[in-house]
Amino acid sequence: MCGIFGFVSKKPVTGIGNMLQALKKLEYRGYDSTGIAVVTQKGIYSQKKAGRISKLEPFLDKKVLGSVFIGHTRWATHGKPSDKNAHPHFGCDNKIQIVHNGIIENYKSLKHELEGRGHRFKSDTDSEVFAHLVEEFLGRKNGSEIRYFEEAVRLSLKRIKGAYAFAVIHQNYPKVIIVAKNSSPLLIGLSDQAKYIASDPIALLRHTRKVIYLNDQELAIVTPDQLKISTLQNKEILRKYQEVSWSEDAVRKTGFTHFMEKEIFEEPEAVENAIRGRLIVSQGLAKLGGLESVRQKLESVKRLIITACGTAFFSGLVGEYMLEEFAGLPVEVESGSELRYKRSPFDDKSALLAVSQSGETADTLGSIKEIKKTGLLTLGLVNTVGSSIARETNAGVYNHAGPEISVASTKVFISQLAVFALLTLFLGRQRSMSKNMGKLIASELTLIPRKLRTILESSVYIKRVARKYFKYNNFLFLGRKFNYPIALEGALKLKEVSYIHAEGYGAGDMKHGPLALIDENFPSIVIAPKDSVYDKVVSNMEELKARKGKIIIITTSGNKGLDKLADEVLYIPKTIEMLTPLLTVMPLHLLAYYMGVFRGHDVDKPRNLAKSVTVE
Repeated sequence: MCGIFGFVSKKPVTGIGNMLQALKKLEYRGYDSTGIAVVTQKGIYSQKKAGRISKLEPFLDKKVLGSVFIGHTRWATHGKPSDKNAHPHFGCDNKIQIVHNGIIENYKSLKHELEGRGHRFKSDTDSEVFAHLVEEFLGRKNGSEIRYFEEAVRLSLKRIKGAYAFAVIHQNYPKVIIVAKNSSPLLIGLSDQAKYIASDPIALLRHTRKVIYLNDQELAIVTPDQLKISTLQNKEILRKYQEVSWSEDAVRKTGFTHFMEKEIFEEPEAVENAIRGRLIVSQGLAKLGGLESVRQKLESVKRLIITACGTAFFSGLVGEYMLEEFAGLPVEVESGSELRYKRSPFDDKSALLAVSQSGETADTLGSIKEIKKTGLLTLGLVNTVGSSIARETNAGVYNHAGPEISVASTKVFISQLAVFALLTLFLGRQRSMSKNMGKLIASELTLIPRKLRTILESSVYIKRVARKYFKYNNFLFLGRKFNYPIALEGALKLKEVSYIHAEGYGAGDMKHGPLALIDENFPSIVIAPKDSVYDKVVSNMEELKARKGKIIIITTSGNKGLDKLADEVLYIPKTIEMLTPLLTVMPLHLLAYYMGVFRGHDVDKPRNLAKSVTVE
């Protein structure tokens, strides 16, 4: 996780204010501690503090002049959140300072070796090892030639096992940042006055939209006038910049109290952006340009493996129902953290689809790399252009949902569902789906944004329900078929932002254990649209009611037959069964948000969590 930002400018500047603004945009990546370092004429100025950026800010001298700045927001792995474990870390003489995102797997053996050479460590982290390694390889070379510094970093990287994004500075090189990447995101921003480094393009938007993404096992020398990218074997690489399409306005709250609230209210727009230009309604077709290069291969695919983690995993489960029922394609959904360790038999008729909001999810990325060794066709469904998964896969589809800042994913989840509907059309029409069915799905999909806005109009009532129930400490979420994964998603969102214990189950599985929990103090939220399994779900609710369980029901507008069972009813507009998850999930996102707020939590930054999971 962790967030890295830095820059090197042509002239000395008082840049700590810019650093803080950028690091605040990266706090979603980790907020256990924060730190900055600046190369000044007198040496390196450095401050770091446990807690959020607001804890560090009073200790900073914002008048410090320098040309090189690096900063870090931490999500703790090795070593508890504390001042000494915050980044930057430094060697014995404090001349070298580093920030790190990732995990050094062999740090214990390296630390033991370095201690034997006289190095003394000041933190409990794995990251500090790297600063001492660079110091060791640099030795007594005090010349001003960058090649000495570069070679020391390169040799140090060759000793490291694990995932990393590093930024390294040295007081003897006042206009140089050396950066390196392996399985953790890092990009370089270009402008006339400075060059920037960051874990995420959102930190760069107020400075530049021109970015270059580093690939794994690459190193870059960043100066005001030079950018040299090379492999660890010192083979130089030429790479063109890309333009980030997001605007800085997209990462502002713009009148909302929290980013999570803003992003839920952007869900209709997220669906519009996902389907824009991709539907040919009159023909019942989906046009996915990112898959055109592999269209013929996809026609022969007989089995699709979807891999993802967390919320993206649940969108994959919805996709499984869509693709199997309407495209006639067998689908398996595997956790990204487990797939790479399974000995699953693959053949040339299989394909892998990786789903990730950030495009940097370490477990999912690791599974892709493992599966690629078999020669399997790999596809990506990601929101971030230029991300590692987008570059690692053979082809794919972008969400176009825009930046999502809140740690709990909402608008990207719903855009993933929209893309799965498009993919179902695309693959279904290649196979046995009729033109009429394709036209029905396509036309109904175009209506989803308007129907979502109808649900938003009832947000005041949903807020009232949340106020009534936020003091309960346990919830059961139930759904069937297309809405079984939505029950899982609803439970996860409530856990993430309100810290209420919640469990998601298939309604039919309730009798196989969870029913034992139900009493008047254990409410259930049941997803029951008027669909093919509606009568079954009603029977499940009867069982809840017989145990004195309170029930909040989400059902289709006009359905008045649940008054005797329901304590509260939340209505969604009518749509075809396949698309109901795009509607049923919004009330659950709103409920989770309001309950988290009523319980007094920072819903944008839940404890112990970070947005982009870039370590395994």
